[in-house]
Amino acid sequence: MAGGGPQRTRPPQATSSAYAIGIDFGTESGRVLLLDLRSGVEAGVAVMPYASGVIDRVLPGTGETLPGDWALQDPDDWRAVVSAGVPAVLDAAGVAGRDVIGIGIDFTCCTVLPVIADGTPLCELPPWRARPHAWPKLWKHHAAQGVADRLNEVARERDEPFLARYGGKISSEWYFPKLIELWLEDREIYEASSGFIEACDWIVWHLTGRERRAACSAGYKALWSPVDGLPPTEYFTAAYPGFDQPAEKLGSEFSALGERAGLLRPELAAQLGLEPSVAVAVGNVDSFVSVPGAGVLESTSFLIVMGTSICDVVVHPDEILLPGITGVVKDGVLSGLYGYEAGQAAVGDMLAWFVGLVAGAGDGERYSELEAEAALVAPGASGLLALDWWNGNRTILADADLSGVLSGLTLQTTAAEIYRALLESIAFGNRRIVDNFEEHGLALDRLVACGGIAEKSPLTMQLLADTSGRRVLVPGSTEIPARGAALFGAVAAGAEAGGFPDIMAAIDALAPGTGAIYEPEPAAVAVYDELYGLYRQLHDTLGRDQVELLHALKRIREREAPRSREREAASL
Repeated sequence: MAGGGPQRTRPPQATSSAYAIGIDFGTESGRVLLLDLRSGVEAGVAVMPYASGVIDRVLPGTGETLPGDWALQDPDDWRAVVSAGVPAVLDAAGVAGRDVIGIGIDFTCCTVLPVIADGTPLCELPPWRARPHAWPKLWKHHAAQGVADRLNEVARERDEPFLARYGGKISSEWYFPKLIELWLEDREIYEASSGFIEACDWIVWHLTGRERRAACSAGYKALWSPVDGLPPTEYFTAAYPGFDQPAEKLGSEFSALGERAGLLRPELAAQLGLEPSVAVAVGNVDSFVSVPGAGVLESTSFLIVMGTSICDVVVHPDEILLPGITGVVKDGVLSGLYGYEAGQAAVGDMLAWFVGLVAGAGDGERYSELEAEAALVAPGASGLLALDWWNGNRTILADADLSGVLSGLTLQTTAAEIYRALLESIAFGNRRIVDNFEEHGLALDRLVACGGIAEKSPLTMQLLADTSGRRVLVPGSTEIPARGAALFGAVAAGAEAGGFPDIMAAIDALAPGTGAIYEPEPAAVAVYDELYGLYRQLHDTLGRDQVELLHALKRIREREAPRSREREAASL
C-alpha cells in the first residue's frame, strides 16, 4: 500500500458458492446488492424507493407543517428495503438463500432516532407519533445549527482538544447538536427514550435483535474517541446547564468495523428466504464503506462519493489535525489507518432542484438534454460563477446557514449555462477541499469518483479533472457503497464460512477495477485556474469576511416564510 499501512492476508480459496448481501440506505432509496464472493460479480441489484422519502414539509398523519431546515424519515421505509429488496434480488439472480453467508449495511450519517429499550422507534408509538422530535432526523436536518454554534463557541472558549479532530468545528448534522435540540425542545420525548441511536446501528438491531453501536459513527459524529471517550461533562454543562449525562442516550460500548454484530433473527431469516446462520456486520457509513467498495487503498487517492450530497474520504497511515474537515478517526474507515472525512452538502439535490424548476419535473430526459447542452458551453463562456451552498456548506466552512449563490447572470443567460455553472460549482468546491488537504501536508495525486453522478454525468467528471488538474477514475461498478457493505458482510461471516478474514483480504480479492478515466485538458485547466481564483474570492467573502450577508437573508426568510405558508393554505 502506498504510504504504508497494515499487511493484507489473502483468504483460503473456497470452491462452494458463497454470496454476501450489501444494503445501502441512501437519502431517497435503499439499494440491495448480491455479491458473488468467488468471482466478484454483482449477481443482482434491487433499488427500493422510500415511500415517504424525505419528510421536510408535513408530518405524516397530522398535517402539521414542519419548520424550515427540518428533514425526517420513516423507519418503515428502511424495513421495507430489507423485507422487499432481499427476496427480490435473490429471485432476480436465481440464487438460493442458503448460499448467502453474510449481510453488511451502510447508512447516511448522522441519521438518528429516539427509541425505547426494545428498539421500537418512538414515532411508531401512538402517544408520540404526532410529535416531530419522535421521528428519525435525517443527516440533512439542519435545524440544530444554533446548538452547533453554541457548542463550537464553548469548545473554543475552553480550548477543548477534541475539536482539532473535527477540523475545528462541530456540524449541525452531527449527533450532539441533534440530541441537545431534542433535549431543549421536547423534554418529554427525550425522557421517554432509552436511547438516541444512529440509523446504521438501529437497522443492525432490527436484523439481529441485538443492539451493537458502531465505533465508526460514534467517532465521526458523536465526538467519541477510543482513547479519551466523550468530551468532558463539564464542557456540555458549560454550553447547556443541566445537560449533564451526555452518554445517557449514546452508550459507552462500541464495536469495530468488520466485527460480527450477530446472526440474522430466525423469524426475519424465514421471511427473507435466508438461513439464520447468516452473519450481520456492524453498521457502517455510506461514504466510508465506499473505500473498500471502490478498492481505494492508496494514501494519495481522494475518494468522492457523489449522490444527494458528496462525502470525501482519504485514508492515510498518519494523523494530521488539519482544519476545515469533518473528522479524522483512527480505524474509522480501514483498520490500522486514519480516515479523513470532508464533503459538500448539496449536489444531486441541487441539480434536481434546478431541473425541476426549468422542466417542471426532475425527469431523466431533461437531465440528459441539459448535460448535452451544457457540454457545448466552453469553459468560462457563460460568465457565471456559483457557490454550491444550496444546503449550507459542509467543508471547509461547516456552516448550514449559508445559502447558494449564482453570480454573473444577464438577459442572455441560458438554462444550459446555469446548469453548467452548477456543475462547475461542485467541481470548484471539490478543488477547495483538495487544496485544503494539500496545504496541510496530505499530497493527493488522483480523484476516484463513485455514485450516480459519477456514472451518469461524464461532463461532471471532466470538470473535476479540469478544475483540479488531476486524473479522475470511476470504478467499474455502479453500486460501490452496497458493494463495500457486502464485503464487510463477508468479513463478518469469516473465511471459514467462505468469506474473508479481514477487509484487506476482501479488497485484494474483489476490487472492482476501473470503469472510466478522465484526464485534465490543458486549455480548460488554464481557464479554470483563472476562474478558481475568482471562486476563492467569492467563497471567502461570503463565507467568512462578509458572512453576515447570507446569514441575515436566512433569518429574514425564516421569519417571513410562515406567512407564505399561511397564504398558500388559505388559497387551497
